[in-house]
Amino acid sequence: MRLDKYLKVSRLIKRRTIANEACDAGRVTVNGKIAKASYDVKVGDIIEIRFGEKAVRAEVTAVMETVKKENAAEMYRYL
Repeated sequence: MRLDKYLKVSRLIKRRTIANEACDAGRVTVNGKIAKASYDVKVGDIIEIRFGEKAVRAEVTAVMETVKKENAAEMYRYL
């Protein structure tokens, strides 16, 4: 699954366009490397998103095309 879609489906970022812009701006890294929106997310990847001074790190635990809002948090684990 594409990185921008994963960020939207997992609800780490609310909208896919915002996720795409964050990737283009270089604010999203996967396994320590700046990632493009087209990066193929796999289980075990470490995603870090920088929002100004704050950074969020999460490990991918599941990749699902669709998920209900209540179960979205099961797709990742905060580090």
